[in-house]
Amino acid sequence: MKIKYIYQQIISHISILVVAFLVLSILFTHYIETLVYTNKADELSEYGENIIHDLQLSRDGGETVLNEYNHVLSGRNIQYMIFDGTRRIVYPTGGRILLKDEEWNKIQAGQTVTVKQERNRFEQAVTFVLLPYIEHGSFIGGILLTSPISGSREMISQINQYLWYAVVAALIVAILLSWVLSKVHVNRIKRLQEATSLVSTGDYSVKLPASNFDEIGELAEDFNEMVHKLKESNEEIESLENRRRQFMVDVSHELRTPLTTINGVIQGLKNNMIPEAEKEKSIRLVSKETNRLIRLVNENLDYEKIRSNQVKLQKSNIELLDALEIIKDQLDILADKKNNIITVESEPHVMIYADYDRLIQILINITKNSIQFTENGIISLRGKAGYKETIIEIEDNGIGIDPEDVESIWRRFYKADLSRTTNPYGEFGLGLSIVKKLVQLHDGEIEVMSEKGKGAKFIIRFPIRDLQNG
Repeated sequence: MKIKYIYQQIISHISILVVAFLVLSILFTHYIETLVYTNKADELSEYGENIIHDLQLSRDGGETVLNEYNHVLSGRNIQYMIFDGTRRIVYPTGGRILLKDEEWNKIQAGQTVTVKQERNRFEQAVTFVLLPYIEHGSFIGGILLTSPISGSREMISQINQYLWYAVVAALIVAILLSWVLSKVHVNRIKRLQEATSLVSTGDYSVKLPASNFDEIGELAEDFNEMVHKLKESNEEIESLENRRRQFMVDVSHELRTPLTTINGVIQGLKNNMIPEAEKEKSIRLVSKETNRLIRLVNENLDYEKIRSNQVKLQKSNIELLDALEIIKDQLDILADKKNNIITVESEPHVMIYADYDRLIQILINITKNSIQFTENGIISLRGKAGYKETIIEIEDNGIGIDPEDVESIWRRFYKADLSRTTNPYGEFGLGLSIVKKLVQLHDGEIEVMSEKGKGAKFIIRFPIRDLQNG
């Protein structure tokens, strides 16, 4: 059976209030009843003591005192009688007083006996008090005062009646307040429920009013934080998905060209459609395109290893001038094909703290990139010591990069010349992505400055060994 939360709240509130009111009513009724009967017994005791005192002072045997008190007490519906040491009633005359042995023993010992409710020994239910009459230190009798409890019961009943009126009024007010408060809390929870439903459908623009007033407000604040993180995660997932699609498109494009070329040459050789004089050239073309495929696969594998931090660097102090000379020696032939000149400038004994193999990989990638986009120009390799860092600059005067494309060159397969199908510079767009990851693994920084048609300048900064260890 499903019970709405608002009804659960109201039922729980009213149940607690009802139990509290019942307990308080019982305790209050008991207290009032005890208070009324105690006051009545105290009143009877006081009258009894006054009667005994006045009797002891009277000179006519007490008849006048007894008559006066009889007149006064009868108006208050109080009866009294005096008895001697043999339990015989001496005022008003006649009969013997009915007392329990325990009560008789107490008054003989000079103690006052109080009974708040007695229903059996008298004509009606009464409250009575027994006081000993002591004269010259000897017990000579006592006085019994009685008052019907009907008057006390009426008073208690009236008080209880007003108490129940108060309880009913309080319950009505409590129900109304409980309904209002429960409605407020339920509305807050319903807003949270509706917001959760919207989030489950993919709407991450939901925002709840948050506060530190109570746990629901804190929950709303946590919910907003969760939605914010979900939104960021969703945007990241969409970005990754878009990058994955673009990656597949780029890889497919890069693979299609060499595979098409290789397949065309193989079919030509198979069907004897290539002249004998062209066969050696065709085989070189197949070899070149095969090497392109191998480089593409190797670069992808290398990029994934670097991206997932599977590369372990073996850092040491390397003389920067030697490293730059090695790059020049390796790439001079490639630069000559495009009539480029590679120059090296570095201060003697400038050291760089890096992994040698990965440093060479970084420098070769950037230098080849400069050669690729430069003709009849100069590629300058410079090294110098900075403040707690080693700085490498690789600058060319080639075609440059549009300013809006500068930040995009680090993406996988990105090329400055987007018309890659007719791009004479060709090659893959993975090199700079790998470069940036490797520089970051060295705790370094890399930036590029370029203008379209005015070349590009890459600046790499590696922290020195003392800074890294410190």
